[in-house]
Order: sequence, then structure tokens, then C-alpha cells
Amino acid sequence: MKRLSDHCLTMWLPCSVMLAARVNLKGWQQAAVAVGSAFGALLDPKRADLIAALGETTGKPAFERVLQRMKNSAEGREILLERPRVISTRVSHAWDMPENTFGAAYAQFMGSRNFSPDDRPPVRFMETDDLAFVATRAREVHDFWHVLFGLPTNLIGETALKVIEFEQIFLPMCMLSVVGGSARFSEKQRRLFFQHYFPWATKAGVKATDLMSVYYEKHFHEDLEEVRRNWGIVPCPDPKATNSA
Repeated sequence: MKRLSDHCLTMWLPCSVMLAARVNLKGWQQAAVAVGSAFGALLDPKRADLIAALGETTGKPAFERVLQRMKNSAEGREILLERPRVISTRVSHAWDMPENTFGAAYAQFMGSRNFSPDDRPPVRFMETDDLAFVATRAREVHDFWHVLFGLPTNLIGETALKVIEFEQIFLPMCMLSVVGGSARFSEKQRRLFFQHYFPWATKAGVKATDLMSVYYEKHFHEDLEEVRRNWGIVPCPDPKATNSA
């Protein structure tokens, strides 16, 4: 039986949209998918496909700006030319990296949580190949950012990372996720988030380099603390240590 969120999205999507791997949508179709995805995601925040659809249908201007920034960066142009994918067959060398390297930290992060880089939903609603790649890249580097900023994968950690993603990409869906995530906090979590995580994330997102123009896979062999310094990354302070200071 379909869940209610599945049914809501089905009502808004034409059959061609639901069956095709990637489609171009007219304005009214984008609005319909956005509304249906937002409603379904509110009902079931774990539906990554709905959240992804919302990000794509509301994020074209943001992805266009990211694309231009990447074209203006030497490393960004290299990424656009080679179009690397963060999938298990392409990042497996991270598991062979020495201790204290960025690659080893990424491998430990993924392995300890039994995560697979292949689990991301595909991009479906971008008009051009370039924009589809940028949207895919933004989705696939998410776990790299978890490692670099030292954020957990619980509700608070994911919500804090969405603040950084908004500062870096200006994707409307990120701020909507912050609103939706904080609405599900307990009173204690809400106080912790807005007193500790939110102020840090707003500053960390602005201070960091343009993280969409970083070719992460070519830095796996480098020391984790060194790449953090090079990219202006300020890891999240331990809230317990901060509160006791």
C-alpha cells in the first residue's frame, strides 16, 4: 500500500514525470511538483526523494550561480570537465588512505554508519546536463561536508549542515529544511541548536571557501586538519566543552 506522502506526490506528477529518469518541466509543472514534494516531505521527513525533488524544482537559480562560480575557478572547471561521481566505484580508494588523512576520515565516517555513497536519489528535474551535474554534485558532497565540519548525522547535525549548505549554495530547500528540522526539536534540542549550532553554522558557512569548487577526491591523501585550514573550515565545537567553559 502506498503511504500518504506517495499518494500526494502522485496526484501532482504527470505520468511522464514519474516514469522518466530526467524530464524538463513547464512552470506550472515545477510548481506542482514543488508543492507536492513539500507536502509529502512534511508528512514524512525521511523521504529523501521528495526532499530532492523540492530542491531541484525550487533551486534552478541557485544551481545556475554555483555553475558560474565553478566556471570561474580552475578547480571548479576541472570538476565540470571530468564530472566525477561520488559513488563507491570512484571513492573506494579513500579506504586505503593513511590514518589522519581526509580520505581515512571519510571512510571511517561512512563505514561506522553503514552508509553507501550510492544511496543518493538521482537528479530528475534539471533542464541541462550542466545543471543536472551541479545538482548531483551538491547532493553527493554532503557527506564530505559532514566530515569536514565534524557534524553528526542526527537531527541537530543535519539541520546545522543545512544552514552551511544554504550559506554556500543559497538553495531555498536548505532553509526550509532548517525550519522543518527545528520544528521537530524538543525544547532542549531547540535551545541547544539556536544557542550553539546555529550561530556557529552561519559563521562557518560564510568563512569557508567555495566548497562546490573543491575537487575533494583529489585531496583524500592530504591531512584532514591541513585541508580544513586550506579551505577555511571551522569544525563544530563540542557543545559540552563550550557550555562548561
